[in-house]
Amino acid sequence: MATVRVCVCGDEGTGKSSLIASLVKDVFVSNKIQPVLPQITIPPSIGTPENVTTTIVDTSARPQDRTTLRKEIRKSNVILLVYSDHYSYERVALFWMPYFRSLGVNVPVVLCANKSDLTDNTTPQVVEDEMLPVMNEFREIDSCIRASAREHQNVNETFFLCQKAVTHPIAPLFDYKEGNLKPACVSALKRIFYLCDKDQDGYLNDDEIQEFQYKCFDKPLSPEDLDNIKLSIAKSVPGSDTSKGVDMRGFLQLNKIYAEKGRHETIWIILRKYHYTDSLSLEDSFIHPKFDVPEYASAELSPAGYRFFMDLFLLFDKDNDGGLNDQELDALFAPTPGLPHSWVESSFPSTTVRNEAGHITLQGWLAQWSMTTFLEPKTTLEYLAYLGFEPPNARETLASALKVTKPRKRRRRPGRVERNVVLCYIIGASGAGKSSLLDAFLNRPFDGLYNPTIKPRRAVNSVELQGGKQCYLILEELGELEPAILENQVRLDSCDLICYAYDSSDPDSFSHIVDLRKRYPQLDDLPSIYTALKADKDKTTQRSELQPDQYTSSLMMSTPVHVSVTWNSIGELFVALAEAATNPSTAFPKSEEPPPDRTSLYLALGATTCAAVAAFMIWRRSTNSA
Repeated sequence: MATVRVCVCGDEGTGKSSLIASLVKDVFVSNKIQPVLPQITIPPSIGTPENVTTTIVDTSARPQDRTTLRKEIRKSNVILLVYSDHYSYERVALFWMPYFRSLGVNVPVVLCANKSDLTDNTTPQVVEDEMLPVMNEFREIDSCIRASAREHQNVNETFFLCQKAVTHPIAPLFDYKEGNLKPACVSALKRIFYLCDKDQDGYLNDDEIQEFQYKCFDKPLSPEDLDNIKLSIAKSVPGSDTSKGVDMRGFLQLNKIYAEKGRHETIWIILRKYHYTDSLSLEDSFIHPKFDVPEYASAELSPAGYRFFMDLFLLFDKDNDGGLNDQELDALFAPTPGLPHSWVESSFPSTTVRNEAGHITLQGWLAQWSMTTFLEPKTTLEYLAYLGFEPPNARETLASALKVTKPRKRRRRPGRVERNVVLCYIIGASGAGKSSLLDAFLNRPFDGLYNPTIKPRRAVNSVELQGGKQCYLILEELGELEPAILENQVRLDSCDLICYAYDSSDPDSFSHIVDLRKRYPQLDDLPSIYTALKADKDKTTQRSELQPDQYTSSLMMSTPVHVSVTWNSIGELFVALAEAATNPSTAFPKSEEPPPDRTSLYLALGATTCAAVAAFMIWRRSTNSA
């Protein structure tokens, strides 16, 4: 917020204009001043909250000036309501506060008892009896203060409260009626505690507290201050044990104490350091940083991103069984809105590698995030923000956890593409064995019961390529959405490989592939591999114009790979798919012999031409000199 606009209201004769003049002149102006002062703008100075510019607008309470008053109230960020005697005090509840409500404005009100030099009733009991009933009746009153323009008492403090009511509002944080922090504030502080508890033992130890203190306030706590904080928590939280550090209850209680003592700017400093807005939601620019993936390129996790997710897994695998059970996953995703929507839609963790107990393994965890980053990088960035990823370099953003691959528009160009995550569509007739292939890819046992796939289904796992390099392969069967996806050019552009799969024991299975290729000629632009599934059964003749071997030979493609998910060698198919996806020129259908390579001829002709030109130039020069 760049500017705080203060509208000064109150009955005639309460000293509104004198308060403003005393602030500007720094002394009481004894001469008669005009009834309504012109608008005043004060630039930020040392001590100004959030370094804001302050605009102060004086107003008149006369009925004939009511239209101007309404306009100024509606334009303001905060209202300074001034009273000075019993009559004007009674008018606060009888007229002014109901009037503000009738205008529908939702801004904080600072109540100021001016001319305190004219009364001796400044004891705490009188102040409590006078101001608290009004504050309890009207929750929009942010704070109260007694001031004197004549004595220049609390004048600066009055306008500081106005600034603070806007820059550090108490309303979103604390419910005075209930005497508790509000739920949204509690949720935000719980997430901050989670992020600060680096070892996830449920306590902020001294080192974690110091790191938190330095991050928020740029200075360490002295040992005495740290002991005082623990002592305050021990006194206000019965049964708390601060010997291990500050637990969640103590952390929340500490912030509640700040709110009760009017130090809510301390809470706001903490919240804003962790990218919370005035509405206690995370800043949109923080959870959705700018990150564009060019056409024909893809997004992957960078080494820093992989390291973060690996450390996160190891931190929350409390029982060290190599898998995250439901309780451990719940704890890990505690500072987030829950599992990503796409994970829930795809029945996570069935999309990736699990152990015998059905819990996601580290291999599956990294594979799942690799797939999420490939398909929807903005979801990965959002969860990196929720989970507390901190870039290695302070000048970098969340996007440093991701990287963009080189575009691979020219798939037919020989050579390996620089990608660690590739997507392969498994296409074939119903009952061909595509789902069983995905199960085998995730090391699941074979299930002979046929369940047709309705929605698209994905599986992701790591595959070791020749030479020892690892990549993540995403297999996707399209289900009933197969026609719609194959017509969608954007979806095809994101695909690295097509695997045409058919049931070698079903005579009608291969014809589905032939029909698909005729119906969607754009599939010829994608590298592909043909696979004969269920090779453990008796092979049958396909009801097709050409048998699979003849068909692939007519395209100058490799003959179909015969595999069965019941064979131990099924892993070789996944390696072949990953190799073809990362070296796409080897998996294209060719309708004719490749043109001869005439590069050497062109180079020879070029060299001969250059030599002839040089000889001519030498002859011409010698002729001229002769």
